[in-house]
Amino acid sequence: MLSKRLLIIAAMAVTVSAQAQELQAKVTVLSQQIGSAINKNVFTTMQTQLTNLLNNRKWTGDVFQPQEKIQCNFLLNLQSVSDDNIYKATLTIQAARPVYNSTYQSPLVNYQDADVTFKYIEYQPIEFNESRIGGTDPLSGNLTAIFGYYAYIILGLDYDSFEPKGGDAYFQKALNVVNNAPEEKSISGWKAFDGFRNRYWLATNVTNNKLNQVHDIFYDYYRSGLDMLYQDQISARVNVLNTMNDLQDFNQENVNTMVMQFFLQGRSDEIVGIFKKADPSTKSKVIGIMSKLDIANAGKYQTELK
Repeated sequence: MLSKRLLIIAAMAVTVSAQAQELQAKVTVLSQQIGSAINKNVFTTMQTQLTNLLNNRKWTGDVFQPQEKIQCNFLLNLQSVSDDNIYKATLTIQAARPVYNSTYQSPLVNYQDADVTFKYIEYQPIEFNESRIGGTDPLSGNLTAIFGYYAYIILGLDYDSFEPKGGDAYFQKALNVVNNAPEEKSISGWKAFDGFRNRYWLATNVTNNKLNQVHDIFYDYYRSGLDMLYQDQISARVNVLNTMNDLQDFNQENVNTMVMQFFLQGRSDEIVGIFKKADPSTKSKVIGIMSKLDIANAGKYQTELK
């Protein structure tokens, strides 16, 4: 049986083609901070292998058509490398989801992970095995573990946006990566004590039954809000505003969770766009809510929605 996500995407699509994998990922490896001692071809090979991992692996049990594939970008910015081929880097992950009856892609993920340490030798196998996350070498395995983790987070959020709690299975897979992540003294980001904003906290937030409301909020934001804009902008805005009220209540009961910050990351332009033509009373409510929830962009809401 087709998932609700695929049925909805099929309704959005204009053409139907041959089956394909789930992700349409672009991987970019930046190596400007790495000295000239290393042949730059190594980074081209790394980029190709990571692209193939994301785009050629089957991540779900569903059959995706090309127009159903999830658009995403992974920017791996290499910052340093040691003599034993151990790299430190940041990874910026972006993913988007189409809005019904439009060409607009709404952000699902816009996040930078600063805790990326891994070992890479040109042409080493780049494979992800759910049963053996760390592989035979923790530092080599950490690279694929991180990419596999974010693939599942993207899938979970995408499915959640089409069906209530539709992403549960993929969030559980992301948690499985966390629970079986490679362990080595220079590896971080997988443990609670590694910080307040990391892979551990995101995975535990999205799989914690006490925080289930956030999945309903996410679904309502997309299906009752953004996907309804083409049909009835006023009603869609009311529904989006309702999700913001729910998000505010959620934040008051669950202060400063990573999942809430993750949801808001990179969303200010979208929210401003939705309410730019709203009535003054609605704009005032949006400013009041978002200035508290998204403090970094409070000035933007106050300036552009006044």
